[in-house]
This record gives sequence, structure tokens and C-alpha cells, in this order.
Amino acid sequence: RRRRRRGRGVQSVERKKHTTCWWCVSSSRFVGAMAPYDPEGTGGYLDEMMPADCLSIQEIGTAGGVAMVLVWFCLLVTGVFMGFKASQAEQGVKKYYYLNAFICASSSYAYFAMFSGMGWETVTGCRQYFYIRHIDWAISCSLIILSLGQLADQDVATTLAVMGSSVGMVYSGYLAAVGLVPLVKWLWFLVGMVLYVPVVYALLREFRQTVIDKGHQDRRELFEKVALLTVLVWGMYPLVWILGVGIGAIGVSLENICYAILDLLSKTVFCFLMINVYPYDSVPVGTRMEDPEDRLEKMHV
Repeated sequence: RRRRRRGRGVQSVERKKHTTCWWCVSSSRFVGAMAPYDPEGTGGYLDEMMPADCLSIQEIGTAGGVAMVLVWFCLLVTGVFMGFKASQAEQGVKKYYYLNAFICASSSYAYFAMFSGMGWETVTGCRQYFYIRHIDWAISCSLIILSLGQLADQDVATTLAVMGSSVGMVYSGYLAAVGLVPLVKWLWFLVGMVLYVPVVYALLREFRQTVIDKGHQDRRELFEKVALLTVLVWGMYPLVWILGVGIGAIGVSLENICYAILDLLSKTVFCFLMINVYPYDSVPVGTRMEDPEDRLEKMHV
């Protein structure tokens, strides 16, 4: 009995070792964390290992932690900048700056928690998985769709429906990541992809058609550019999920580095593209901006 108790004590201490934040990881794990987890040296990914059976887990390494800090800094600076510009912007464009500020603020909260060692759990395959990303994505993706809906002057009902589909898509991804049964895991992933289809259709078809019907050429060009960026970058997230927590082809650090790059593109770059709405957003949608030559002719008349 004493030996069993001691064994359990060692096991609990071993688990507690992995509750530290990323900067507590030794530099010797810098390269090892980039590879798939294989504690037995079998050359294959041990995806059959249940979280309750893990004596040690594959955590994010130094490279992934540095990427998190850099992206957090970019998001924080962008959010502060957008909030500051919102106080000085005209009434017509103020809403875009505020939406951009909240998009970056939501992500910066999540990244600060992640590189501080919070917001994660152990999933199948003894991998560290940051579930707080899904909380961030549910908020930021909804705000991005709302911002695109405002740019397209889309009706509220359609915009809310697309936002709801994006939230379901994000939560399906989380349920797939924590799934223990492979069939259930990939079924949830399929549900998330199905919910992604109406989001793509709405952005590239419904919202775009609304912009075309309004007849504002500048707004249409900006919307097509930003919507295409959003759809392409969002389409890369499932690929990283498959290679990471899906089949374990890449390590935890590389997985989080990929997510960090995608978040930087889908949020920081998105925000700076959206503020290009400033020169013409003061003109009501559906009206034609007056050409300077026409204005001079009216003055002579």
C-alpha cells in the first residue's frame, strides 16, 4: 500500500510539473517540441493515448512562446491605435475603428493568457491544447463579420445569421479537439466545416451582391479585397487543425506558430485594410460621389 501511495505521489508531481508557463520550459526542448509527440520512440504518433493516461504531455516550446508574445504585442498596439483613432474619426467611420479595436482586444486577452500558461487542457495524444483560442475566435470572428456587414450595408437579420453560423463553426472545432472517440471527433470537425460553408457563401455572394446593388464602386473594391482575405485565411485554420490536433503530423509549437500567423493576418491586417473606408464612407451608400469637374461646371452655371 505504501508503494502504491508513493507511486501516485510521483505521478501527481509529474503532472504538476507541466502547469508552468512557456518561459519555464528549458531551452533543450526548443527543437524537440517542434516534432510530433513520441515518448516511446516508436516513430509514430501515439494518438491512442487518453488524457487521463498521460504521465507527461507535449507542451509548447520556446519558439511557440516567442511567436505568441510577438503576435500579442502587434494585436495590443493595433487595438490601442484603433481605439485612439476612433475618438478622432468622423461619425460615419467611427464604428469601424471601434470594431477593429474590440477585435484586437479580444485576441490580445487570449494571447496574454496563453503565454502566461493559462487557458489550456490535455487532449488525446497527450498534447497541450489552448481552448481559449476558441473563445477568442467566437468573439473576434463575429465582430469581423459584423464589420463586413456594416461595410456592405447588409441587413441585420442576415448579418446575425452569419455570425451565429461562425460561432457554431468555432465551437464545433473545440468539441472536435477534445473528443476522445475518433468517430465523434471527426464528426464534430465535419459539422464545423458544414457551418463554414454558409459563412463563405454569405461573404462572397450575399454581402457582395448587396454592395453591388448599392452602386458604390469604391466600397465594392474594398469589400472584395477584405472579404477575400478573410475567406482565404479562415480556410487555412482547418488545415492547421488537421495537421496538429487532428492527426498529430506537427508538434504543439509549430501548430501554435501557424495559428499565430493566421491570427495576425485575419485580424491585424484586416483592421488596417478596413480603415481605408475613411475617404468615402461619409457619403451615403447608394449615392454617387460627385466628380470635381462636374462640381466646377455647376459653379460656372
